[in-house]
Amino acid sequence: MTAYNIALLAGDGTGKEVTDEAVKILKAVSEKYSFDLNFEPALIGGCAYDEYKTPLPESTLNIAKSADAVLLGAVGDWKYDTLPPDVRPEKALLGIRKALNLFANLRPATVYPELTSLSPLKENVVANTDIMIIRELTGDVYFGTPKGIETKNGERYGYNNMCYFESEIRRIAHVAFKVAMQRNKKVCSVDKANVLDVSRLWREIVTEVSKEYKEVELNYMYVDNAAMQIIRNPKQFDVILTGNIFGDILSDEASMLSGSLGLLPSASLSDTKNAMYEPIHGSAPDLKGQNVVNPIATILSAAMLLKYSFNMNEVHDDIVNSVRKALKDGYRTKDIAQDGTKTIGTSQMGDIIKQNILIK
Repeated sequence: MTAYNIALLAGDGTGKEVTDEAVKILKAVSEKYSFDLNFEPALIGGCAYDEYKTPLPESTLNIAKSADAVLLGAVGDWKYDTLPPDVRPEKALLGIRKALNLFANLRPATVYPELTSLSPLKENVVANTDIMIIRELTGDVYFGTPKGIETKNGERYGYNNMCYFESEIRRIAHVAFKVAMQRNKKVCSVDKANVLDVSRLWREIVTEVSKEYKEVELNYMYVDNAAMQIIRNPKQFDVILTGNIFGDILSDEASMLSGSLGLLPSASLSDTKNAMYEPIHGSAPDLKGQNVVNPIATILSAAMLLKYSFNMNEVHDDIVNSVRKALKDGYRTKDIAQDGTKTIGTSQMGDIIKQNILIK
């Protein structure tokens, strides 16, 4: 029986509650499909700072690097807000992304038929929306040099450098086209090529890579127009490919289409075996221990783990369909509760999704 090792980084706040439910689901599918999963827990974020005086201990990094995949809950708590910036819990996220060379961030934004009324947009606009945003994660203005704040001509002057190497653009483009081949074979590359030199290079390289994927339809969109189109007509998109800062903004915008952050997973991939999977929501320390948070985003992140790290497409689809059945049957956590539905807790939602998996 094949065995896989998963680094389990629950983190802070409600992180343990949602990862517990994801582990419950992963154990259920491993039993159903006959493979073994070994989970190795490690500290990250504020809880790691309490123990080691650093949010990202070497021991955690070593466990993450040696694992076949990493499942992360969430980091952060208000009680750490007074710490110096370099040891705040959120610093661990940038640190682990860099250490694992996680250059490709995959953020699906899916609107489930049963939940269209939760969206802040009209139901006819968001119905059947299914977007995958692929964001380059280790370059661009967040990591470019030179950067800093200095005094120039008698006043303070801040600067950051937006830059990409050709190889960085090429590898993220390949990820986007490969993902599109598994979906509806459409890629929209988002840039600002009418203004930025770096975006002109981006567009040139994406065009070159597209020639290797002749079945995939490629079109381009300026980022300001893309921001408008995601709200105006989100169903026009299949895969959106873009850089770090544009992707940061557009993926957060798209996350609101579903009506709840508790529904949305993510994957961060490397060009080695390293990959990390996490819900896009925060740690919600005010809800810790109340059994009210929505575990679906973390459960779907676990499904992405099986698909992208272990090539288990069938198992991924089983989890997704089991989540959809729970929603179709009217089960809701507090954040997505509606009139006429059954409001349940975190662990109960995990139990119902697990039952849906095992009865098939």
